[in-house]
Amino acid sequence: MRAFVPDPAQLLSEYVEIESGKKDQRPQLLAALAEARRVGSTLLIAKLDRLSRNASFILALRDSGVDFVCCDIPDANTLTVGLFAVLAQHERETISKRTKDALAAKKAQGDQLGNPQNVTPAINRQGREAMQRNAREHQANRQAAQLAELLRAKGQTLWQIATKLNEAGYRTRRGKGFHATTVHRLLYMPLVT
Repeated sequence: MRAFVPDPAQLLSEYVEIESGKKDQRPQLLAALAEARRVGSTLLIAKLDRLSRNASFILALRDSGVDFVCCDIPDANTLTVGLFAVLAQHERETISKRTKDALAAKKAQGDQLGNPQNVTPAINRQGREAMQRNAREHQANRQAAQLAELLRAKGQTLWQIATKLNEAGYRTRRGKGFHATTVHRLLYMPLVT
């Protein structure tokens, strides 16, 4: 990123979205576009093919009126962005077809897809611990937890705290808004050891 923004003070906002390029519901991207449009800045995108693998989505971004630069293709212009968009969508369709064909072939051979024997209590516990650790170590979650603890100490309900966190612009590690359940997890679910 330093190659594109040598002075960190020029970086106005950072939007992180943990979504597949296959999904088109991108609230953080929409927020980034709105902010870039509002202040007249350029949107810096890490990788075009991770942004979306839907040609119409990328072409809509291209036509949004917001200037953007892709770190993986810094010299891209409207023609190359269009070509890459079509190629990314084709790759998505090819991957999907290969996966479906491979699963159908396995099933035709009599293989049972998925293995419930692999889902043991120990594996479930490991997965839960990893999720909790990731959530606890995430900087935004730590900050949200501190505010939530202060609000809880003042007698606020979990719903009131969730509303305040959302109004203050906090998002979960996955970029979603807070609810009473996620606030409860922040406050009361310590990392299992």
